[in-house]
Amino acid sequence: MQPRNMSMSGVVDLAAVKAAGEAKQKAEQARAEAARTGQAPAGGARLVFDVDEAGFQQDVLQRSTEVPVVIDFWAEWCEPCKQLGPLLERLATEYAGKFVLAKIDVDANQMLFQQFGVQGIPAVFAVVAGQPIPLFQGAAPEAQIRQVLDQLVQAAEQQFGIVGAPVDAQAAGEQAAEKPAPAGPYDALLEAASQALDSGDLGGAVQAYKNVLADDPAHPEAKLGLSQAELLRRVQDLDPQAVRKEAADSPADVAAQIRAADLDLVGGHVEDAFGRLVDTVKRTAGDDREAARVRLLELFEVIGAEDPRVTAARTALARVLF
Repeated sequence: MQPRNMSMSGVVDLAAVKAAGEAKQKAEQARAEAARTGQAPAGGARLVFDVDEAGFQQDVLQRSTEVPVVIDFWAEWCEPCKQLGPLLERLATEYAGKFVLAKIDVDANQMLFQQFGVQGIPAVFAVVAGQPIPLFQGAAPEAQIRQVLDQLVQAAEQQFGIVGAPVDAQAAGEQAAEKPAPAGPYDALLEAASQALDSGDLGGAVQAYKNVLADDPAHPEAKLGLSQAELLRRVQDLDPQAVRKEAADSPADVAAQIRAADLDLVGGHVEDAFGRLVDTVKRTAGDDREAARVRLLELFEVIGAEDPRVTAARTALARVLF
């Protein structure tokens, strides 16, 4: 039987979780301020920005693992582009971080124009988790564009767990001015969670993280810690040898593959866990596919969105879903 005080060493520790959570929190605050002022945060990007071939990898592909990137292919001589462009820019501001808009001048970036297989302009694509998705061509009505964008944002969240950094610029500014974030005894609760994990008291760790989240539902360290503790609780009574044999003998058994992926992650075999579930998503359909996809997103939470292994797995997941 798996020992009750299983360790997550080699996967993620609470110090790393805390550092990642604090970094994410600072990034979200910077993006909220950028949305309020219309300026780019340090090290970040505007909601609307120009992209060329040299910057495409970083500005579009890498950014698409955090937020859907909508691409507007345009040219100075294109009259419909002059109608569509300002509308997309206004919607990018209105959606306030649910997606970002990358504008590509086709005359100056012929290689990108050809790689996307654009037949005419204006043409609008999206990139989610590194995967291109054609949206529409021509200057469509605003209501239709809104519907397409809503579907894009929903699909990015439901299928890949990519939510960007949606903020209400005006409300964010008012809340910051009116009242500070609740202080709360977070340090004590997080320390209690850490001690509970170290002692094998997974129920106590789960409860400690939930106590933080009850006061601050978006607290990044508590969200990551809760995912970690719940993973450990899922595998604490599993027999690793039996689980792995079952998964090997029954590749079509989705539940067996999910249990094996949990054990892979706890054992530090992060790429194996992600690869197992991506393969399961690829060869299944319906409820089975959804169960494997949802568990994969949960394991992403355990490792953290900034980890390059999560980025690679999101891209692999996109390939099998689209």
